[in-house]
Amino acid sequence: MTRTDENVRYPLRSKRPDYAPGSGARSVQNVLGVLEGRWKLIILFELFGGRLKRFSELERAIPAISQKMLIQQLRQLERDGVVARIVHPEVPPRVEYHLTEWGQRLCPALDQLLIWAESAPDEIRQALIVPEG
Repeated sequence: MTRTDENVRYPLRSKRPDYAPGSGARSVQNVLGVLEGRWKLIILFELFGGRLKRFSELERAIPAISQKMLIQQLRQLERDGVVARIVHPEVPPRVEYHLTEWGQRLCPALDQLLIWAESAPDEIRQALIVPEG
């Protein structure tokens, strides 16, 4: 039986790279850099679940953010391949944002971080977990 990857000429992706402590730490630091920024996680949570939101909807959903900062954070997320922007050819132009497939895959990773934080000792957990409301 022939291997598909040889026929289409792309490498198998089943084996993860081996990380040394230094390269693993730098890689995680680079990945966390994509999420760095006061508003990026809030924007991501607004878009999780395949939600498509207009710029004005994001502004209303995050009232404490300035328009300039929202634009900057969305551009950075778009540059990093996490968010996609759709410009509809209308007058006035309608712009919508959604998570890319890769961006949507962040949801389980962030859920795991929350589960990890929930398992912290009481005094630490109280500082980490924000009650709803």
